Amino acid sequence: MARHRGAPGGRPATGRPAAAQADARGARHARPPDQVYRSSFFLLASTVVTAALGFLFWVVVARFYTPEQVGMATSLISATSLLAYLSLFGLNSTLIRFPAPAFARNAQVTQSIALVGAVACAAGTVYLLGLPLYGEKLLFVRDHPVAAVGFVLCCACAAVNLLTDSVFISARMPQYNVIVDGLLQGLVKLALPVGLVAFGSVGIVGATGGGYLVAVLASLFLMRRRLGFRFDFRTRGTRLREQLRFSVASYVSSLLNLVPLMATPLIVLHELGAASAGYYFVAFQIAGLLNAVSTAVGEALFAEVSFDESRFAELLRRSARIIAAVQLPAVVVVALGSGLLLRMFGGGYATRAHGLLVVLACGALAVALNTWASFALKLARRMKHLILSNVVYAVVTIGLAALWAPRGLVWLGWAWGAGNLASGLYAAVALIGRRTAAAPPPTFRPPPVPPAGSVPLAGPVPQAWPATHTPPGPRTAPPAQAPPGPPWGTPPPGAAPYPVHREPGPIRAEGPH
Repeated sequence: MARHRGAPGGRPATGRPAAAQADARGARHARPPDQVYRSSFFLLASTVVTAALGFLFWVVVARFYTPEQVGMATSLISATSLLAYLSLFGLNSTLIRFPAPAFARNAQVTQSIALVGAVACAAGTVYLLGLPLYGEKLLFVRDHPVAAVGFVLCCACAAVNLLTDSVFISARMPQYNVIVDGLLQGLVKLALPVGLVAFGSVGIVGATGGGYLVAVLASLFLMRRRLGFRFDFRTRGTRLREQLRFSVASYVSSLLNLVPLMATPLIVLHELGAASAGYYFVAFQIAGLLNAVSTAVGEALFAEVSFDESRFAELLRRSARIIAAVQLPAVVVVALGSGLLLRMFGGGYATRAHGLLVVLACGALAVALNTWASFALKLARRMKHLILSNVVYAVVTIGLAALWAPRGLVWLGWAWGAGNLASGLYAAVALIGRRTAAAPPPTFRPPPVPPAGSVPLAGPVPQAWPATHTPPGPRTAPPAQAPPGPPWGTPPPGAAPYPVHREPGPIRAEGPH
């Protein structure tokens, strides 16, 4: 690490000033400014690899465990995923949209990990305590101390893993999500069930939790090696309190987005029976791979605009073209090959779920519009309209599903598409309204001042002074003392450098909330 921090005299061994060396490194290793295509590819690849290895995981589980054990394990794993998602509090979006300055980035990520992990542990504990009310058959988990602690830790690892995914997306390095979530987590899950057969359904949950644990450890290792991450519990400059409103609004919109996903299967089960619920589940999972296209592109757009807000309109148009170019052919392929795809699960699925899958495949276009417009609203910080668009989505989808369910499974597919179309149109209209709003006058926002002892960013720091303001003099070097660790964006020797994040300027077309 000495060659990164320089000789004891404050200058590097080469004799060149430290700032000059930092500028040279930034220029030599600068990443291309537009990575929408690249990021979209890796995020979609992560989803596909995770889904493929997850499918193999359940094939192995079905061969070594009884259906009763599988049923109880799926209930616990579904609860784990839901509790992990609820524990994020919108911080996954905040880390991408509002990254802290380099001197406080480690502290921002550290505090987010600590908060999410603690909330997930508390949520898992509350879930176990409430099992007598809604899960009497799962009380064996609560009554066994080791199983109970393992379940709570599984919830914490699942939540932290979701958060670290956002760290790599924000760093414009989504390829590590493929390695961590797609390969490492999937392969560990695939290897553990056979050795845990003696533990029954707890063994299945343990295999899933083992995958989450390995994913978290691998993420922290890669963050340390590739991003220079170190745990830092200082609070100055993290921007978490300043962006609390954005985090809460993002969290509320995410919860509203979950409601139809949870309610529609229950409507199918209640109105059409368990068999139809199974047909609906399989068709919806296949259609979910189509919807992953727009989600991957949307997350890439979210990261790129957060990196450079001046290209908002350009990247918004480009992401729309990418979604259309990929989504349309994929919809045609799935719709025409729906019968063949469903035959892989058995003849009954090809007969009963064929029409539903065709409708869900066509509805993926409405889902793409809704996803694209929702990410655009979040980037424009139109959080009120983002929440309202998800209210429209939940009300229309659930209302039409309850009304049309007696007509058959196909009508539930139409309800799903109608809800997404209504929400997407509302979000698009709100986005157009933002573009026509009067732009606020430019405001003075001085650059963040790093605390004493911190190491400044490598490379020049852009200023945001208005024309009438006299910029300050040159920055002075911080006191010469050993920092607690390398700054965010200064990886260890031999590692690929972290892209320097430029503090975004204000959105000029943003109207009042």
